[in-house]
Order: sequence, then structure tokens, then C-alpha cells
Amino acid sequence: MNLALFGGSFDPPHFGHKMIIEEALHVLKINKLIVMPTFLNPFKDSSHFDSNTRLKMTKGICKDFKNVEISDYEVQQQKKVPTIDTVKHLYNKYNIDKLYLIIGADNLAKLHLWKDFKELETLVEFVIASRDNIKHDTEYKVLDIQCDISSTKIREDLDTLH
Repeated sequence: MNLALFGGSFDPPHFGHKMIIEEALHVLKINKLIVMPTFLNPFKDSSHFDSNTRLKMTKGICKDFKNVEISDYEVQQQKKVPTIDTVKHLYNKYNIDKLYLIIGADNLAKLHLWKDFKELETLVEFVIASRDNIKHDTEYKVLDIQCDISSTKIREDLDTLH
């Protein structure tokens, strides 16, 4: 089975995330795409929306996709979950031939800091979702997403309304 994992804070989920899912389903040869909101991003101390709200909103934007599963695995852990732990969980749950890991281009600069990065690199094929005109010189597969939106911008706009 070929799977893709698209994890993140989804704080909040938005049209750009939806575009990444659409492109991944179109470009990658996968049986299923797993979208997995974090309980809390391992590199952050807080999130704007609580994890259960982000999970519900993510389910909402993904409800019309076929072959997409929204996983509550990380939210159920009630703690920060390193990606390597999630990947091992998926290998235990599914009979995986290939696992793609979709990450935003903004994560490339710190990818080497992820827990057990070298091991993670042996378990997944990284797929980079381009964003915010971030320049990247990478050997990884790239999903070309042309969308000028981010969760950070949405949160900033929400904060100005209060």
C-alpha cells in the first residue's frame, strides 16, 4: 500500500491545505492520503485553536475527498508527537510499501532538527508543498501550490477583529 501523510497544526485549516491535498491526490501514486492535525506542533508552545477544534475543522474541509482519512492519532496522544513516532505508528497500522511525507517548504530549513531525522529519511519520501514563494533547492519531490494564504495570516486577521 502506498500512503501519504500530511500532518500539521492546521491552525486553522484553509484553502491552501485543501489545494495541497488535491495536488497530492493528483500527482502521487497513493492508495490513501492521511491528514493528521497535531495535538501541538513540537516546535511551538501553543496554538490558536484547541486540538479538537482544529481536528473538527480539518474534517470539515476534507469531507468531500475520496481516499482521504483524517486521523486523530496525534490529538489523542494529548502531547507533542514527533513525526518519527507518527510514521512508526502508521507502519504498525498499515502494510506500507511506500510512505510519502508532505511538508511545507517553510519546514525545509529546520528539517534536519526533527527528532531522529536520519531514521525518518529512511522511512519516508519527503514531498515539499511550495508556499509563500519560498525558494528551495531540494532533491525532494515538489507539489507546486500557488496559493497566497497561511494559517498565520488568518490568525492575524482574526486577532484584528477582536
